[in-house]
Formats: sequence, C-alpha cells, structure tokens
Amino acid sequence: MHFVDAKGILKGSGGYYGMNIYRGCTHGCIYCDSRSRCYQFTHPFEDIEVKQNAPELLWAALKSKRKKCMIGTGAMSDPYMHCEEELQLTRKCLEIILKNGFGAAIQTKSDRILRDIDLLSEINRSAKCVVQMTLTTYDEALCRIVEPNVCNTKRRIEVLEEMQKRGIPTIVWITPVLPFINDTEDNITAILNECVRVGVKGIIDFGMGLTLREGDREYYYAALDRHFPGMKEQYIKRYGNSYVLPSPNAKKLTGILRNICKENGILSTPDDCFRFMQKLPDQYQQMSIFDL
Repeated sequence: MHFVDAKGILKGSGGYYGMNIYRGCTHGCIYCDSRSRCYQFTHPFEDIEVKQNAPELLWAALKSKRKKCMIGTGAMSDPYMHCEEELQLTRKCLEIILKNGFGAAIQTKSDRILRDIDLLSEINRSAKCVVQMTLTTYDEALCRIVEPNVCNTKRRIEVLEEMQKRGIPTIVWITPVLPFINDTEDNITAILNECVRVGVKGIIDFGMGLTLREGDREYYYAALDRHFPGMKEQYIKRYGNSYVLPSPNAKKLTGILRNICKENGILSTPDDCFRFMQKLPDQYQQMSIFDL
C-alpha cells in the first residue's frame, strides 16, 4: 500500500454524499468492476492507495454542511479490507460521522465491520446507520474461488444477524450473478431464504447478471481460464464484448427474488433500496446552529 494526501473526500449533493477512504482492494474478487480502466488507476489494484488525511478532510467537510444527511462508503473500495485492521481510518471516519450527527451507509464483504459495531449502533441511535453486505454464492467452495481473500458467505450472514440484534437495518447486494457459475435457482433461493431469516430490509439486484468493461474483463477471463476451463469461450460466443451479461436464467431468478421479497415485506428494487439508504429521518435533517 502507499499513502497520499487527498484534496477532497466527499462526492455527491443534496441529501447524500459518498466517500472512498481507500482505492484498490485486496479481497481478490474475480469479477470486481473497480478494476475497470475507466477508473484510471495509476497503480496496481492490490497496491492500496490510502487517503491518509481522510479523517481530517471528512471533519472539515461535515462541519461546513448546514443540513445533516447520510454519508456512504464502500461503493468502489471495501472500507474493511485487510489494511483497515492496522490503519483504522474507517473507524476514525465513523467516529467523526457520529460526533457531527450524520448518518452512515456502509458497504462491505468483510466481517471486520463487527469491530465497529459499537459505533454503528450509536450512529443508528442518534441518526441512522445502514449496513450493506454482498452475498453472491451459498456454495462455500465456489465462494473461495470467486471471492478468495474475504470471509465466506456463512460468516457474512452471521454479520447480518449481529446487525439485526442491534437493530441496525441491513441491505444485501445479491450481485453479481455470474452466468453459468452461480446463476442457479438453488443458489439464489438459498441466499434469499437466509435474507428472510435474518430480517434484511432490502435486496439489491441489477438484472441477475454481470457487467464487464476493459480491464475488468481481462482479469475475469483469466480467472475463468484458471478455475473454469473452457468457460471463457462460452462467454465470448454468447456475449462478445457486451458490457451487460445477463444470466440465461435472469427472468426466472428475478421472479423468484420478487416473489420472496413481496411475501416477506423486503424492498426488492434498487430504487427502493437506495431511497431507503440515502434518506435520513426527517427529525435529523434540520439545520443545526452549530453548523452555521
């Protein structure tokens, strides 16, 4: 990893802002869109860029805002990758969010988030906190292939359970769905049943498929050659260089998702889930005299 002084930390407008404390990732997921060249990484993806002044930037940014809102992190780079154990920049940023009365929406695949469950609980009591967890495969052996350097699905479900015990709402990203790999009815149903059991608030899916761009595509295809010989050719024949690669079972799997969510009162569209995550309860949005 290497350290930089960033010029800014928050992006967004109005009622929701996002931040990336790190750039790159060490989880090694074979499908990671963040590897795409459009994000203009100038360093190897596993050589994590650490925004060492992130807490100071966040403090200054939040003190300047006249209206409380939700602060999100984890959309590009997981805030709980391996280096967070030592650096604790995510924790420091959560402390700043709490002290300034803002809400937090945090996305991860890692059980390291449990280290900060005390802060997440306090943020949820004082404003709002939403924890998002990615679940792609119920098969543990497959999980070790597609997401090799992060805790397995069973452990992530345990994390969701712990959040539920604290009253912290959770959102599950059931994406990506990899054609011919994890796009089975048994896999999707197993994940959805666990979501029901642990009481998630919503489930995000983008059409039961995968997206590939330059940079990401090459990495993914190399992984297919290593772990699923002959499958790359199957992808090329069916999808060519398409950006969106829907599963051949997409319609059926989407129907299963919608039915299970409807039966159990779970949000099931990206719009509904994002609306929930990005909205701070009305009573916390008023202007504070301390922010003037």
